[in-house]
Amino acid sequence: MTDEATAFVPGHVTGFFSAHPHEDPARAGSRGAGIALSHGVRVTVRRADDGTEADSETTLNGESVAMPPVGGVRERLGVPGAAVDAETPLPLGSGFGVSGAMALGTAYAANAVFDRRLSENALVAAAHCAEVEAGTGLGDVVGQARGGLPIRLEPGAPDHGAMDGVPARPRVEYLAFGEVSTEEVLSGDTAALTRAGERALADLRERPTPDRLVALSRRFAREAELTTDRVESVVANVRAAGGDAAMAMLGDTAFAFGTALSDAGYDPVVCDVHRAGSGLVSE
Repeated sequence: MTDEATAFVPGHVTGFFSAHPHEDPARAGSRGAGIALSHGVRVTVRRADDGTEADSETTLNGESVAMPPVGGVRERLGVPGAAVDAETPLPLGSGFGVSGAMALGTAYAANAVFDRRLSENALVAAAHCAEVEAGTGLGDVVGQARGGLPIRLEPGAPDHGAMDGVPARPRVEYLAFGEVSTEEVLSGDTAALTRAGERALADLRERPTPDRLVALSRRFAREAELTTDRVESVVANVRAAGGDAAMAMLGDTAFAFGTALSDAGYDPVVCDVHRAGSGLVSE
């Protein structure tokens, strides 16, 4: 048992997905593919001064934030007195899985601080269920737990879902312009995007390469009618320069591998694929 613990969770960009709701949040989720980023979220959990819910709080980059998935993890782990402080270079609401990262980081760190003695699968399940119930995501948590270029073969938490991956670790470039409401998209009619996502997943499984992942993500956004004007412009310019790019789900963000954005004249943020998954960090 310790008074404080810190976990690192990679950011996660979803390229395409299909939505699979279920009354059991552990069975709900998405199928699809994405990228775990070396740019991620450091989550520190400490005991609140008097160990009560009234004294616990959640901050992101030093500012108090409302983060329902974190509250859901507190409830599932029975740790109302867990104060959560997160730090990240990633923008919130722009398709980088920050809410899922905060939920998963809270689960890992609170498990250590409050001596809950839960397994990794149980911690991932707690975070996944909390995010599903909050309506802020369907598949980021399981992708962040795995790392790499994860392919979500079946929806749900670890005991129900199934994972694979693209065996590559390319350089990643991205441009973030703003937010897209994940909750609004997921609460609407997802039939069209689910059909597009299922087709993209089948095609990626036939040829699981980074280039194919980007191309199918671009096609998915178009078929699901999710592409924003700014991302559409970036993608067109990148393709005109001989590269390829796509939109992060769900955010007003363009991503590409290698130097595709740079070659098209942009000044993108650059990071790597995070090889490992999530976990506690040594101080």
